[in-house]
Amino acid sequence: MRNSPRVVDFVVDFLQRQEVSHVFGVGGANIEDLYDALHHAQAGPLGVVAKHEFSAATMADGYHRASQRVPVIAATSGAGAMNLVPGIAELRASYVPALVLIGQPPAALDGRGSFQETSGLAGSIDAARMFAELAVYCVRVDDPESIVRELPRALAAATDPAAPGPAVLLLPKDVQQAVIPSWDPPAAVAPAALPLSDAAERSRAAALLRAATRRGGVAVIAGEAVARADARPQLARLTAALGAAVAVVPDAKDVADPRDPGHLGIAGAIGTAEVQEALERASAVLLAGTRLPQMAGAGLHEHLKGVPVVCVDPREPFLGAHEELVRLTGPVAAELELLEREVTTAPGPATDRPAAGHPAPDRTARHPGPAPRPVRPAAAVPDPATPLDLRTAALTVAAHLPEGATVVADAGNTGAAAIHHVDVPPGGRFIAALGMGGMGHSFGAGVGAAFATGRRTCVIAGDGAFFMHGMEVHTAVEHDLPVTFVVLNNNAHGMCATREQLFFSGDYSYNLFRPARIGDGAAAMFPGLAADTVRTAGELGAALDRAHATSSPALVCVDVDPTEMPPFRPFRQHVLLTGRGRPVREGAVPG
Repeated sequence: MRNSPRVVDFVVDFLQRQEVSHVFGVGGANIEDLYDALHHAQAGPLGVVAKHEFSAATMADGYHRASQRVPVIAATSGAGAMNLVPGIAELRASYVPALVLIGQPPAALDGRGSFQETSGLAGSIDAARMFAELAVYCVRVDDPESIVRELPRALAAATDPAAPGPAVLLLPKDVQQAVIPSWDPPAAVAPAALPLSDAAERSRAAALLRAATRRGGVAVIAGEAVARADARPQLARLTAALGAAVAVVPDAKDVADPRDPGHLGIAGAIGTAEVQEALERASAVLLAGTRLPQMAGAGLHEHLKGVPVVCVDPREPFLGAHEELVRLTGPVAAELELLEREVTTAPGPATDRPAAGHPAPDRTARHPGPAPRPVRPAAAVPDPATPLDLRTAALTVAAHLPEGATVVADAGNTGAAAIHHVDVPPGGRFIAALGMGGMGHSFGAGVGAAFATGRRTCVIAGDGAFFMHGMEVHTAVEHDLPVTFVVLNNNAHGMCATREQLFFSGDYSYNLFRPARIGDGAAAMFPGLAADTVRTAGELGAALDRAHATSSPALVCVDVDPTEMPPFRPFRQHVLLTGRGRPVREGAVPG
């Protein structure tokens, strides 16, 4: 640290004491002092320079989802700050905590037409007002010494367990450069703790669920908050105690074992009609770590108004008025564990208690509701000679994932295929951005996840996502990260092209493009990057095995057909109801 400590030196000292190891961002004139402080710090953090500020935010997103650590983002003023907007919106919508440091022109020039001015004066954009709408907390730091209290406040707001999200500090350049004569060493900010729910509410929840096991059975819809709370064991024990069938929301594939006999599959718009029907047969539904947004509960919300629902999540579910809703709002893992104890120990009616010396009743055989599926293998392995379509490519990726790998799925047809057909291996994570659904999110998120875990991360994205933010391959190459980028190239914005065919005349397309050779281009652009274009399951498997045998990045391009129907339930239902649309190839759509 320099002899005359600046505001930015205090910021870096604070980050060190919070054990922050990475700062994701893009440099620029009004944030360069922070990067200078990072350089002069004796013990990090490492400044990671992305190719675009949106991707810096998605790196932070993937970093947190893969490790639960709080990430830091840094960007400059003007266009740099504006490029952060969709990334911060995803963090907010998906409840991802992050500390966001955004440079501003010198405060001494406010209202004087400075380059990239966003002070809100003299008709300029008001950055503080704008980011206050996006973030859980936003303050413009105009007094240098106020950084000592504002930085801890921002981190505390970001990590509020009831509603975590991005917290923004706007830092004028002259404030960053200002010298703070002295300060006490900043203490680590301990995350606030959520109080447990009232015991009476937990007893009421247990009674509802136990009663449902004697009728049509209990169905569980498990969400991504289970993974973030590391509550998979608690969820498994509770569902076993209830004899419940389990569906997962699209961004929570990794919270329940797909080989379990009670596993139903994906709930919501990307799910299947069979899963929807099974959920509707249940006599009670347990929402574990999800608010049940539309992508997770499409078509189910109206039905649930007449069914007892227990929600284990500090956030209010998207159910509206509901007479038989019980909310348990404490920490997800603790609430699931206590609910399981209540379910298994609370006395029930005499007909429900085993007689002395007799085994407990087999709850899994009692209900005709959400019948469990037969045990299925972790991943079907396609024949090596099979030509590649979305489904075959996804199954092949799943079959070749190393243990502990993280999978990051992008938007569109590719994401739908990955959500259905890529089961993560033990110890792995499945990440999908369904808050804003931004195309190209996976490239930065995959880089961030690899920084967080040091293990292999597999990005599954389409060509449209690649053209938006695929240059983050360069970041992976620069840092020699273990990321495998699988680009499914149909030379189209595939989901948009499908919608043109299904919901409009289908005699035009704005979303079909001339062929692009992404694999060849990446190989030429990045010397040393292992880049392949493959056409069969065998070629894809071999390319993946070569990549996963190293600790370096790789890119595999898979050419697929733009007319393939993705596994998206609204598309399938439209075809069945109207008879309109392209022919659906066998296996292309589940259900």
